[in-house]
Amino acid sequence: MNQYVVGVDVGGTTVKCGIFAINGVLIDNWEVPTRKEEEGKYILPDVADSIKAHMAEKKLELDDIEGIGIGVPGPVQPDGYVHVCVNLGWHGHWPAKEMRELMGGNIRCAAGNDANVAALGEMWQGGGKGHDNLLMVTLGTGVGGGLIIDGHIIPGVHGAGAEIGHIHVRDGEPESCNCGGHGCLEQVASATGIVREAKRTLAASEEPSSMRDFGDALTAKDVCDCAKAGDALAVKSLGTSLRYLALVMAHVSMITDPELFVIGGGVSKAGQYLVDVTRKYYEEFTPLLNKKADITLATLGNDAGIYGSARLVLGNE
Repeated sequence: MNQYVVGVDVGGTTVKCGIFAINGVLIDNWEVPTRKEEEGKYILPDVADSIKAHMAEKKLELDDIEGIGIGVPGPVQPDGYVHVCVNLGWHGHWPAKEMRELMGGNIRCAAGNDANVAALGEMWQGGGKGHDNLLMVTLGTGVGGGLIIDGHIIPGVHGAGAEIGHIHVRDGEPESCNCGGHGCLEQVASATGIVREAKRTLAASEEPSSMRDFGDALTAKDVCDCAKAGDALAVKSLGTSLRYLALVMAHVSMITDPELFVIGGGVSKAGQYLVDVTRKYYEEFTPLLNKKADITLATLGNDAGIYGSARLVLGNE
């Protein structure tokens, strides 16, 4: 009875799912395409059907499952209500309640912001293991944050706690963010933002750069690789992106004073170079702090969300 738990991480392209033993051992994992048409109404039904199919393959019954945890790319209020997920087309959803109904109504379900649950996963079994106070920074299509204090997620009263991607960092930004604002951290430090900053840097200079070889196909990975290889314009543009990231991390330190920052998401594959550049700026922005938070890389990769979602449904104790 109740020997397993399911973690679900809803992303804009795919939904990652995993079945875990209660002790955190991953038993099975897979992906489901994210069908965003018609305001994303097919997403959770597709996931529920997939979970049922994988349970059948493993010969598991609902009584074997402690519950299903769901990470979603948007603010989740304490009562489980999701007002909007801009990357899914969702407006006004109760993902945990909807999943419970789709699974037959007799299973515990819980939902949390994807960055928050990724932070919980890294604290539980990843780069933050052994630390009860940390901020998980996810650098992917967007920029997310997940704050853990004394081992507990801090979602905020309205579910917007640690939404660092939408902290305003740059005045005069002409383009609008997905949230409707201008000058958000996400616009400069996400994968998309890094590319945007690099293209602006290239357009403003006639200096040679290996980034020019990629043309319109330039990716954040290309920018990071060029910077690590010493390309001057790549170093400059990526440095701008990471400087803004470090600025926000410094602001967080002055409010919550975490032990650790854990950087994950696709951009984190740039590795130690990314950590070193970010730390340089972070140290400049925190002269008051004699003992500063450490900065490290996430270790669970794309599985952080399913680990954290699984841990979420088990509770924070």
